[in-house]
Amino acid sequence: MTGLLRRLLSRNRPEGPRCSAVVAAAGNSSRMGGEDKLLLPIGEQPVLVRTLRTLDECPYITEIIVVTRSDLIVPVGQLCKDCAFSKVTKLIVGGADRTHSVLAGLREISPKAGLVAVHDGARPLLSQQVLEAAILRAQQCGAAAPAVPVKDTVKRASDGLVTATLERSELFAVQTPQVFEPSLLKTALLKALEDGAQLTDDCSAVERLGIGVALTRGEYSNIKITTPEDLAVAAALLEQIGEE
Repeated sequence: MTGLLRRLLSRNRPEGPRCSAVVAAAGNSSRMGGEDKLLLPIGEQPVLVRTLRTLDECPYITEIIVVTRSDLIVPVGQLCKDCAFSKVTKLIVGGADRTHSVLAGLREISPKAGLVAVHDGARPLLSQQVLEAAILRAQQCGAAAPAVPVKDTVKRASDGLVTATLERSELFAVQTPQVFEPSLLKTALLKALEDGAQLTDDCSAVERLGIGVALTRGEYSNIKITTPEDLAVAAALLEQIGEE
């Protein structure tokens, strides 16, 4: 379905939540062999362009704040201009880590936003179905994120020796976008920084406050590009569904 068709169909939808998007795109791509993963192509489009297009076409997203590195401000800005993304309103420099970068993005969102969706810039295969499901669930309960059941058996180990085999039926791989009430996420991230907590995602910050995060249905295709192998997988997935 083209972006134009999505926008035409969205006119007939009941008015939904106003959701800002913060795109975390300030990583150093250390595992990509010296190339910046956000600018590498999948099919005929750069990774970041695919990521931003899905957000730009979502009827519930009202603005997109891209948080990136200082050396990427110019090339990312040019990509946004070339692609005419109407909802990309700000492009800012991130912080020393993900938590500081997301906080920087949060400070730039509209005060009218009822929700904020934090999405990895390197997850270019996000579908509208996964995105909208997370937004609508967060509107109901304040915090939601897509997830998929873990396929592999997961073991806990110490010094190279297995100490426990975890119950696979209870394990989920959490993806992005992770969607929250803005004040909740800001409070959670500031508290995590104050406590010196090491976070790998934004849900963890909210969970530390004793607040549950609802899981919505993710998709195994919603992969994060981290290594060259991930690029190959993403290209194969696009070919499978007939996209370029």
